[in-house]
Amino acid sequence: MTDALGTPVTLILTDIEGTTSSIRFVHDVLFPYATKHLAEFIHANKNNADVQAQLQATADLSAEDGDTVAANDIDGLIARLLHWIDTDRKATPLKALQGLIWEAGYRNGDYQAHMYPDATACLKQWHDQGLPLYVYSSGSIYAQKLFFGFSQDGDLLPLFSGHFDTLVGGKREAQSYLNILADLQKQHNISAANVLFLSDIKEELDAAKTAGMQTVWLVREGDIPMDAEHTAVKSFAEISIQHSKSL
Repeated sequence: MTDALGTPVTLILTDIEGTTSSIRFVHDVLFPYATKHLAEFIHANKNNADVQAQLQATADLSAEDGDTVAANDIDGLIARLLHWIDTDRKATPLKALQGLIWEAGYRNGDYQAHMYPDATACLKQWHDQGLPLYVYSSGSIYAQKLFFGFSQDGDLLPLFSGHFDTLVGGKREAQSYLNILADLQKQHNISAANVLFLSDIKEELDAAKTAGMQTVWLVREGDIPMDAEHTAVKSFAEISIQHSKSL
């Protein structure tokens, strides 16, 4: 166990990839699945309002890039989306379509989201203790809900009180965490010092710490740095907190 964090924790905010769950699941399962089924899914659902909206957004964004593709040119739009995948473009319509494809995969039982057993156990324990749990991930809120709703450990979605994605800002920017705090303070009687943020990325933890949050660094692989600037652990089971339901 680590030494208990110095200030009582009233609320926990957690990352997903590399923290509660293996990065490999997203990169080795979800992304390849969406790429493989993109064309088939779009052709099969081209009359769906949500899909049509994202195809129009793809056409609009392509035009902004100076590469005009007509909104009714389905194959041209698919080619544009696949190009964005190849170039790792974080385009909003692409992310939205990936989320729709992932939902189909989850509901078809093609896969289940990976969870580290220690993460599932501790999240359940903290929830039972009355600690509000929130998620902040680069994946869309929609994708986050699918992830936890269709996990290998069952439906974990009821454990969480809310979700944040990059609409609040980049995960390595302190202002993003201040934006999250402003939202949380509307719902909970908390101060920044009573919020614990969990992540596997040092730069995200740096930003959260600058915003005044407590931090724990999940180092799932490799050795914990000797000069770690954040409380660092190998698993959730090593996290020791002072629990306070209200302040």
